[in-house]
Amino acid sequence: MSLSDILGSALSGLNASQAGLRSASNNIANVNTPGYARERVPLQTGVTAGQISGVRAQEAVRVADRFLEATVYRRAGDWGQAEAVANSLDRLQSLLGAPGEQSGLPARLDAIGAAAVAMTGAAGSEPTVRGFVGAVGQALSALQTLDSDVASLRVDAERELSYTVDTINTLLRRIDSLNDSVARQAAGGKASNGAIDQRMSAVEELSGLIKIEVREGADGRLSIDTAGGATLLDRRLRLLDYPPSEGSVQPLYPAVKLRFVAADGSLGPETGEKLDSSAAGGRLGGLMDLRDRRLPAFAEEIGSLFGGLAESLNAVSNAGTTVPAPNKLEGALTGFAASDRLGFTGRTVIAALQPDGALAASMVLDFAALGPGATIQDAVNAINAGLGGNATASFSGGRLTIEGSGSLGVAVAQDPASPSDRAGLGFAQMFGLNDLVSGTRTFGPAGFTPSDPHGFAPPEQAEFVLRGPDGRVLAQDNVTPAAGGTFGDLVTSLNAGPLSAFGSVALDARGRLAFTPVANLPTATLSVVSDTTSRFGTGRSMSSLLVPSGMETGLEGAKVRADIAATGRALPLARLDITAAVGAKAVGPGDSRGANAFVDQLRTAVDLGRGRVAGMEAYASFVLGQTGLDAAGANDRLTDMAARRDDAINRRDSYSGVNIDEELASLVTLQNSYSAAARVMSTATQMYDTLIGMVGR
Repeated sequence: MSLSDILGSALSGLNASQAGLRSASNNIANVNTPGYARERVPLQTGVTAGQISGVRAQEAVRVADRFLEATVYRRAGDWGQAEAVANSLDRLQSLLGAPGEQSGLPARLDAIGAAAVAMTGAAGSEPTVRGFVGAVGQALSALQTLDSDVASLRVDAERELSYTVDTINTLLRRIDSLNDSVARQAAGGKASNGAIDQRMSAVEELSGLIKIEVREGADGRLSIDTAGGATLLDRRLRLLDYPPSEGSVQPLYPAVKLRFVAADGSLGPETGEKLDSSAAGGRLGGLMDLRDRRLPAFAEEIGSLFGGLAESLNAVSNAGTTVPAPNKLEGALTGFAASDRLGFTGRTVIAALQPDGALAASMVLDFAALGPGATIQDAVNAINAGLGGNATASFSGGRLTIEGSGSLGVAVAQDPASPSDRAGLGFAQMFGLNDLVSGTRTFGPAGFTPSDPHGFAPPEQAEFVLRGPDGRVLAQDNVTPAAGGTFGDLVTSLNAGPLSAFGSVALDARGRLAFTPVANLPTATLSVVSDTTSRFGTGRSMSSLLVPSGMETGLEGAKVRADIAATGRALPLARLDITAAVGAKAVGPGDSRGANAFVDQLRTAVDLGRGRVAGMEAYASFVLGQTGLDAAGANDRLTDMAARRDDAINRRDSYSGVNIDEELASLVTLQNSYSAAARVMSTATQMYDTLIGMVGR
């Protein structure tokens, strides 16, 4: 080997040692830099003309394992979704109030039962009645506040979702730009470790916002797909398209679409793909799941709880009367027309009473005697004929009114041997004649059958949406009822539309729309998201009549009836003696049978629809308890997902992170290598000088 070869080999050793020292120094300098992967300098034997000629240092490469990095991305997506859900459900649980907290919903509901029991012990004294009425009012207020708070949570989720979409798009643009930098430097044979580190950090942040799958191409570019298979980035960038949100509660939100990005960076045509909660994952999927499924489901439970509570309380109040009886009973808005089928079984008693409680006149409204084809107007005519001018009934604009003549009061009572019944409601309750919980409508099912006219006409329409167990929209159907049609026609139209692929629709025994899903979709739910219908111009919509637990529960405008709220004496606790003769006392003071009825009714199971039959106290405990379990489960899942994500990060960093001890040991080795190469050069130089000196002599 010539001296020139020796010098060249030594020089290559010096260069290789210097490259290694620079890499080790860079590693040490970035020991605390998040996302930094340590570098190493690959060495290759130098060969010239078939002869070994030292060592060649290549460009520094990152020490990283793509499989460990992919695990971090997957687990970050699970963690992001769990965090969004856990935080929101924790807020929801806090709105319910802690057990025993006087201002919380559980305490408000418990107070109604306790106040009802107190009325029974004090024979309906004024203070105990006021306590009961106040407890009902506070419970209604608590339910309304909670319903409003849940709506606010949905608004917050929607706003955060819009912000998350913007953040995802920003990260996708950055990753696309870094892809270009990595590919250009790789094509030029240069290291791009800094750009790769930055890209990895951006991808990790992105994976917490939306669940993704990442692939690396031969040119160093990353391709990114969603967990559902939609492509976000390959050689062409796509961005999420979602209209800016002002944070409002909507029954149906627009879809998150994917669009190609034009050369100038603007949004181009749609790709045809959309993201829902099951396909998105990450924080975005968690927010969509909260907004579209979890929070609406809880709001529906609150609506069902209110509906059952109002139905139970009104069942008792409509069965009683006050002393003296009111001069006028004005019903709530029913949505019925005078020509509608009466549809009651059993009997009800209507009486006109003197101010002292003596019976002036009474009549038994026997629905069997009226016949199966009897209408509401037929019942009105029978009442007027039976009371002989002592009281007058009328029906107009969907409301039934019964008014006593002069100073006479009126009362309605169930026949205990054969109580009136339509869809589980008595005559007075169906028309809301003596409600405790009042509003702009009656509370409870209307009891329509398929043969009843629906009373709607174009251009009125209702939009139905079917959601799967994950909250994803399975099908939508806009129904425009034809004039003169029946409720059966509406059901037929729904069963002939897009919903039919997932199940069938029918009217249940109480006249409510019920959806029966196919076997592999047991928890699909049908709801009305928009409704412009008005039955016979009364203002009662299709959804309020057929889907009372959906978007129109009536909770927002519900309150204790004004006269009852003003004075406890207006609470109908007395019971009419239907056996009393004319001139005899039919009602009297001190009658507290209504108080006992309130206690019993609050414990009686109510058909709430969708397979839910429960007493109000039991159902309230179930709803609130289930919410607590869901929140605890979400927190447990968050803890598990955080531990799994941290474990993945630790494994990745253990492999690719900087270890000071290892780097210091490497520095010592490289310094020794540098010194050895320097000694070779020094020796070769001395040999060269010796040879020159010999030639000179």
